Amino acid sequence: MADMAEVLTMLVAQEATVAVAESLTGGLIGAAITSVSGSSKAFRGGVISYATDLKHELLGVPQELLAREGAVDPGVAAAMAVGVARVCGATYGVAVTGVAGPEPQDGKPVGLVYVAVSGPGGQVSSRELRLLGSRERIRVETVDEAVDLLSGVLKANIGEHSG
Repeated sequence: MADMAEVLTMLVAQEATVAVAESLTGGLIGAAITSVSGSSKAFRGGVISYATDLKHELLGVPQELLAREGAVDPGVAAAMAVGVARVCGATYGVAVTGVAGPEPQDGKPVGLVYVAVSGPGGQVSSRELRLLGSRERIRVETVDEAVDLLSGVLKANIGEHSG
């Protein structure tokens, strides 16, 4: 798993910023980022859009997509990532949506999570997770996976800019 301090170092080196859109994690990603000294150099802020209507109202996730697929969907995660970057004026947006449990949601099983990272030029990378364990375990693993995906995107972008 990626180290948060390393991720922040990469952001600062790229003169880039990040914002987070969190659903099932309820602010845990933002808390993980801000636990690192110096995070203010790269962290813009975030939106905790736990309620489905806030995903549309605050982040611009298309209402038709939410009505058709529900909140737990890869397209919703991607739109949340793009939306939070726009709203917060960040280079990168990180978003998570999923079912932490204990009960399924909208026919989606506990442990189904989508993570997305938007970057410069509107590129979006995403990951589907099938996590096991308690509600808390699913939430913590989601944070780790979100940081890991952001790290991978940042490393790829450094490679693009250094060649």
